[in-house]
Formats: sequence, structure tokens, C-alpha cells
Amino acid sequence: MTDIILKNFELLDPEIGELKSGYEILISGGEIKKVVKGKIKYRKANVYDLSSCTLMPGLIDCHVHVTSLKLRWAMNSLQQILPSYATAITLDKLRRCVLRGFTTVRDTAGADVGHREIMRSGLFPGPRLFVSGRAISQTGGHADMRSRVDHSDPCNCFHMIGSLSGGMGRIADGIAEVRRAVRDEIRLGVDQIKVMASGGVGSPADPIHFLQYSMEELSAIVEEAERADTYAMAHAYTSAAISRALKAGVRTIEHGNFIDEETANFMVEKKAYLVPTLVAYHMISKHGKELGYPEESIAKNKNVLKIGANSLKIAKEAGVKIAFGTDLMGELDIYQSDEFIIRSKILTNAEVIRSATIVGAEVLRMEGRLGIITPGAFADLIVVEGNPLEDLNLLTGQGKYLAAIMKDGQFLKNNFKKL
Repeated sequence: MTDIILKNFELLDPEIGELKSGYEILISGGEIKKVVKGKIKYRKANVYDLSSCTLMPGLIDCHVHVTSLKLRWAMNSLQQILPSYATAITLDKLRRCVLRGFTTVRDTAGADVGHREIMRSGLFPGPRLFVSGRAISQTGGHADMRSRVDHSDPCNCFHMIGSLSGGMGRIADGIAEVRRAVRDEIRLGVDQIKVMASGGVGSPADPIHFLQYSMEELSAIVEEAERADTYAMAHAYTSAAISRALKAGVRTIEHGNFIDEETANFMVEKKAYLVPTLVAYHMISKHGKELGYPEESIAKNKNVLKIGANSLKIAKEAGVKIAFGTDLMGELDIYQSDEFIIRSKILTNAEVIRSATIVGAEVLRMEGRLGIITPGAFADLIVVEGNPLEDLNLLTGQGKYLAAIMKDGQFLKNNFKKL
């Protein structure tokens, strides 16, 4: 792997939300080795002049579902498509994701260790991938995709049967069963554990306000995750669901649309992270019907869409750390970058960028390695034709404003010629 020097750029520091001039960067072995104010003298490197573009860390999306292939099936995509074809579609989704500038994503149910290892191998282009395997759900919970006319009784192998589970969740009831489910996901090599703690939009049998799992079960899930040196994230919409998850020790709250001020303050106290996914509701509202999304789910979506922006405002005012997430199912993933624009109505551009860099790295427990340009960090970088601190539209358009994209010190896109 040839060493690389980057020069003549504006350096975007997401921590302070400012551009810095006059720096050069040395990249070697997939890492950033030097960030120098002035010139780097190094004969063996390939040198690239970035033409006064903005250099910034690669983007991080902390809530994706790369194995959701068609919106009309949403969480049940793998029930309808053969594994071989599903893998091909998933790999293409990952390729398009990294070409939007997302060099790291956290899959929050569906992707497994095989997907992660494919991304690590470099056989196919795509982002750095953190996987959750199968989400843990109670009977009748958000990952129980049986309809109300389905009287089948899921067994311990439920998560392995595509025709029942859709590949994104596993059902476990009672303390012993949830412990076993978490232990099995850990055995399978996941990076973090996902638990369904409230009702959801895409599931057929649970209204949004339903509280899922007992406190004892939630605590057992968290304990098992922590004993394996990882953490639990919770799908939770209402303040009641969020509070219960926090009391159990859950570290990240996904969605959180109905959060109130008291619960936001509780999140700060618990040092928990919020991962809003506002673009998902906007795009379901716009395209759900034409793409065959179920009518009952479209009706649920209306309620969470109305309140979503307010949740962002409440979290910001309380000082909750907010990470970037999208949760786009099926064909809707093309709107991934629109989350930047939706958030900019409440947050400053710098805050939005920070959510997709610095805060995302904290969620992934990769501080100093991701989301920042500093010696010792992975060389995951994007070069923007303009200043995204002034115009977030530069991070949209399916990567059209990105002159270069680098992951692990390798260019996946590069419009610059070597000097």
C-alpha cells in the first residue's frame, strides 16, 4: 500500500465546527500518520493537490438496515427473496452507501458477521460495518412479523427460519430466553445488541405506545451485553419506553420521537445517546403507498412524522448527544443524505455534521479512530467541492459533490490526479 500525502485543502474540524487552512496530511497503512501545519517532506508518497476543496472525516450513519430490500416487505424482505439474490442486492446497497460519503454504518438488525467480513475483506466496495445480527423481540413485539391471522408458534429456531422471521429479529420471552438470545447473538459475533422496547411503525400487531419487555427482561439483556464487553441499543418511541430502557442500562435510544423534557434530561444523566431517524418518516409519507407499504403502517407513520422534529428540538435543548441515523427501508435508502437537510431546520450545520462524525464515533466506541482527522485515526475521508458548514446540500445528491472518497487509506472515488 503506497503512502499518500494530501495538500491544498480546507480542513473541516467537526469538533469545533470550523475550517482550518494550511495543513498537509500523511496517510500510511490505512491510517492517518501526520496532520501538519505546513509542508510534509516525504519522498516515497503519492501526492494529491485537492484544489482548495474541503477535506473532512467520512460520514457515519448509526441506524441502517442494509438487508431490507423492498419497502413493501420492509423487515420481511428475506422472507421473499432467495439468500443469494438478497446478498447481491445488499452488497449493491452498501456500495451506493459509501459513494454517498458514508464510510461507516451501524446496521441495527439484519446484517450479520458475514456482511461485516465482506466489507473488511475489500472484495466489494462499501462502508465499515458494525452489525447487530437479529434484534431481540418479545412475542407480539416489533420484530414479531406474524400477522394477526397467523397462529404459528415460534420456536427457539425462529430467527433461523426466513419464512417466519424475515431475518431481522428473533423472539425471546422471559429472563432465561432473553439471556440465551443475547448470548447466541454474541456467539455469532455481533458488535452490539438491539432490543425492541416499544411498538413500531412497520410491525403489524403492536401500536407505537406499547411498552415491550418487563424491566427484569430488559435488565437481563443489558447485563448480558455488558458482560460480553458490548452494549444494548433500544428501539423506543415514547418517553415511557425510553425511560424504562434507560433504567435498565440501555446505552443508545433509536428514534425517540415522543420524548419529553424530563426524559431528555434523564438521558443526559445516564449519558445515553439519541439516534433520531426523521428522514424515514418523511419518505414513507411521500413514497410508501406507491411502493406497497401496508396501509396500517402508513397510518402509524403519520403520527411519528408529526412529532419528529420536536423531539430533535427537545433533545438539543436538554444537551442530549445526538447521533446521525436514517432507518430507511428497501428502495428508500437513496434518500439517506436527506436527513442532513431535515435536521438543519432545528440544528446548525456544524451540529448536524458533528452528529455524523464525532458523535457517531462515540456511539460506536471508536473515539479517536473514526469521525475525526488526527494521527492514529483510520484514513476514512471525503473531499467536498465547497463548504458543507455553509451548505449541507453538498452532502446530498448521491455523492455528486464529493470529489474523492477514501476508506482505509484507499480511494473508492478520486477526481484528482497524482502530482
